[in-house]
Amino acid sequence: MARIETLIVGGGIGGLAAALALSKAGRSVHVLERSAEFGEIGAGLQLAPNATRILARLGVMDEIAKHAVSPSRLVWMDAIKERKITEIDLGAPFRERYGHPYIVMHRSDLLQVLLDACRASKLITLEASKGATEIEDCGDFARVRCADGSVYEANIVVGADGLHSKVRGLISDDKPICAEYVAYRGTLPMQEMSAHAGLDNVVMWVGPDMHFVQYPIRRAELYNQVAVFRSKRYTPDSDDWGTVEEFDAHFAQAGQYVQNCAKLMWRDRRWPMYDREPMLNWVRNRVVLLGDAAHPMLQYIAQGACQAIEDAACLADCIAGSSSDPMSGLKAYEGLRAHQAARVQITARAMGRFFHMAGAAAEVRNTMIALRPATDYSHLDWLYGDRSAARS
Repeated sequence: MARIETLIVGGGIGGLAAALALSKAGRSVHVLERSAEFGEIGAGLQLAPNATRILARLGVMDEIAKHAVSPSRLVWMDAIKERKITEIDLGAPFRERYGHPYIVMHRSDLLQVLLDACRASKLITLEASKGATEIEDCGDFARVRCADGSVYEANIVVGADGLHSKVRGLISDDKPICAEYVAYRGTLPMQEMSAHAGLDNVVMWVGPDMHFVQYPIRRAELYNQVAVFRSKRYTPDSDDWGTVEEFDAHFAQAGQYVQNCAKLMWRDRRWPMYDREPMLNWVRNRVVLLGDAAHPMLQYIAQGACQAIEDAACLADCIAGSSSDPMSGLKAYEGLRAHQAARVQITARAMGRFFHMAGAAAEVRNTMIALRPATDYSHLDWLYGDRSAARS
């Protein structure tokens, strides 16, 4: 059996970004995707400067710009009283501070750009309908068996196979944790929206155990909406929770504008929200984790894809910097990324609680954050700032 240099299990955003980054470093890469074709489920996606910085380095930002929108502001709104709480200016001061933009786009558009770039590389092999069923740690290599009976041996195996990662099972026996919240998503033509909070902004409406997010995507032709709420019917042994009836009842407490927008959501599918406890061990010999396989997180600070893209660049740097000793490169990657990703996971949980306050606590929160200037970015530096110097 021919030995593959680097095998990536999972062809989502993180897996393809890793393949592209590794190929830019001169390594041949083989990507396995369990679905019949490479694609993304969902709609909108937010990419902060910690991700766009890396996408620029990978040479795909010009293509991304054909699909993305650069919003003017991040705006927090009170969903009950329908008034602004605070905002973050994403214009010139923001770009000057971080060197790269904050953009929003359709998930499938980003994946297609990455997929096209991978297909253009002679160092990347892509295979669909290859669901990994077994991963073996063989010491100085790893073996992956797929549902169709095919077997691969690789010097390095990268688990980029998401929340329910099969590769993670080789390193940890932990399980995903349900947040008891559920999301409904949907898009609609831009002309069907009113300009209540500014159609060129990312708008977050917050309320008791709920929030509602809106922003333009796909060249501002579509408007993306995400409605999130906590289900009082959740039980771990049942799927009968987070229903459409609960959705409507929960958002009935919101102001009329939010209620009207919520009625436009898709009702045929819901997304239960999960994460896992932070884990600092991402490596077992020649097997390593990336993206949601390593650090699945709640969506409250819009960093899931961003952190996977950061992983991809860091992994490629560390492997390229220790080509004669792959295990030391994998451990270096773990050392550089695991604590940062754990901090993001923990922060996402905390921000969820912050968003969903009620009563007097919400009033205090609103009063406090309303005092900050729109160009105060000091609390974002740890997340959006350039940490590439730490890898050099």
